[in-house]
Amino acid sequence: MDDRVAGALSLPDDWPAHPDLSLALNRMGSFDWDLGTGLMHMDQAALDVFDLTPEEYDGRPASLAHRVPTDEAQRLDGMVSQALKSGLTNYGAYFRIQRRDGTLRWTHTQGFVRRDGTGRPHRIIGIVRDATQELADSSARQDLDLERRRRTSLVEGTTAALAHARTVKDVIAVLKNSQGLAHLGATSLVMGLLESGRIHLVADGPEGAYVPGTRFTRVDEQYPMSEVVRTLTPRFIESAEDFATSYPVLWPNISHLGITAAAYMPLIAQARPIGALGLLYRDKAGFTPDERNLLMALGTSIAQSLQRAMLYEQEHDLAEGLQQAMLPRRIPAVPGAQVAVRYRSARLGRDIGGDWYDLIPLPGGRVGAVIGDVQGHDTHAAAVMGQLRIVLRAYAAEGHSPATVMARASVFLHELDTDRFATCTYAEVDLTTGVVQVVRAGHVDPLVRDVDGSCRRMPAEGGLPLGLSAEFGRLEYPVSTAELDPGQTMILFTDGLVELPGSDLDEGMQLLTTLVSNGPHNLQKLADGLCDAVDVRGGQDDVALLLLRRRAAQAPQPGGRLRQHVAQNDPEALSSARHMIRAAVRAWGAKERADEIELAADELTTNALMHTDGGAVVTIRVMTGSERRLRVDVEDRSSALPRRRDAGSEGVSGRGLMLVDRLADVWGVESRGSGKCVWCEFLIPERS
Repeated sequence: MDDRVAGALSLPDDWPAHPDLSLALNRMGSFDWDLGTGLMHMDQAALDVFDLTPEEYDGRPASLAHRVPTDEAQRLDGMVSQALKSGLTNYGAYFRIQRRDGTLRWTHTQGFVRRDGTGRPHRIIGIVRDATQELADSSARQDLDLERRRRTSLVEGTTAALAHARTVKDVIAVLKNSQGLAHLGATSLVMGLLESGRIHLVADGPEGAYVPGTRFTRVDEQYPMSEVVRTLTPRFIESAEDFATSYPVLWPNISHLGITAAAYMPLIAQARPIGALGLLYRDKAGFTPDERNLLMALGTSIAQSLQRAMLYEQEHDLAEGLQQAMLPRRIPAVPGAQVAVRYRSARLGRDIGGDWYDLIPLPGGRVGAVIGDVQGHDTHAAAVMGQLRIVLRAYAAEGHSPATVMARASVFLHELDTDRFATCTYAEVDLTTGVVQVVRAGHVDPLVRDVDGSCRRMPAEGGLPLGLSAEFGRLEYPVSTAELDPGQTMILFTDGLVELPGSDLDEGMQLLTTLVSNGPHNLQKLADGLCDAVDVRGGQDDVALLLLRRRAAQAPQPGGRLRQHVAQNDPEALSSARHMIRAAVRAWGAKERADEIELAADELTTNALMHTDGGAVVTIRVMTGSERRLRVDVEDRSSALPRRRDAGSEGVSGRGLMLVDRLADVWGVESRGSGKCVWCEFLIPERS
């Protein structure tokens, strides 16, 4: 080690300590460990014990790691840490080292802790010596070594099992189900966690060992777990008499168990107590130093596992709480529909997704159903999801068409300070007519379950995911129109419901279709069954699910409104508008005038597309009053008013308004700010 470096670290003036010559004569090496700098001086005799040359040792304890087996190092570190925390002035231990030829040798160390005026440890001075021959001289020591090794192996096995424990419940299961404690000789176990100044008993056994009134105990009470939490020092009870004398309140309640010894250890993590562990024994008298060391090592391992488990549970609860806070607190009752929603979290710790569902009541007996999934599995995804859900709901409530709702949500996400995108499906359902207008942004197709239980896809032409469509300037979202008959169920879901390990999306969709077809008729039970199926196959993604069943018997009275935007050069949108009108006319009891209404609406829409620069917005609604009338509005952005004219015998245009004039009972034109609205009305019979 470089003396200049050592000097720069402000070591004590008398460092290193100079041992008595008699130590070297007795083949004992010495060390001087400055806790402030971490440097540990070892003389030549000490280096000989570890089979090291001065060039192989850099003055730090880590240089000894390749000579000390891992289990021995952990035990030794735990013993030294306990001595420093508990105020001891010395410690001693036997441990093994591995020499450069691979042989194992027993070593004994004795350390003396020096503390400053406040009691804080700042230096350890001690000796190390080869103890192999000493232990070899005693067959009893050899037997003890074998037993110690066996117990060490058991502790290591328990520690390995604890490494996989994610929750406090898992930790308890490892301790109670593993055979390690039984092999250590313990017949009963108790464990408590420190909560707000009280110890909460979270594990006890065997059956019948629970002492009434001890589920919660104060730290200042006269119980062994309370004592070790207060003092941070293990308590080894070596006889029944010792137990009865030390804890007269507890002993009468457990004396029938035949306990003759007990070991209580504080569970300490990051220098603070988090609980206590107690092991109770029958037919045992006292504890050897090795047994004490092993049990303290076990306590350290359990404390670390418990801290990790509690941190996981806190993070999981926080993440799940955030996710639930972002979802709707309740789903409103919708006349004319039965609804079931589910959210299933499949991730661990903070790994939650941005999946969401929403149901938005709209005027005129309509409802908006939303399902979506923000990219990523973390709290940021959940936060983005919450913002996106709110703005999408606001755009829908403002009365925008489904395509506009989706486009505006995409622009919002693009302008948000995030690099996430989202897939989404928005379906606007008119519960009076059964007309469903679906807009899909990179999401999976919905499903429809028929009254007889059969299930099929509801094909919907899709656009880019939200955020990406705004980034690439492709905000045109096509609207697909379908019909939902009374008793049919629309199923919206995120891809976690159809993801199968090693399979593609089509296989997952086929499986889901089968599950829906064979599922119960009850909507709530069907939703539960679909989520249970994900649990059975071990789904690793979150799942959001929304089921909406149309119930005609409870459908709202007519008087609602359907609206669709038809862009120029978009024959699909024009066909979708015709589909919407046809379904609405039939549902609103005007079947005998369906051809007239559809033809007039088609003429007005085509006229707007041909003679204006932009698209058209088609609205159909029932007007209530002294007479029941069905009205069709076609809005465009041109302020030029149309006029009716005779096209002549050879004309190919000009017949539209004349045809509307003959078909409709009344029609007209209204200026609308930057555009106009051409409308027509039809008298329809009262609904029976």
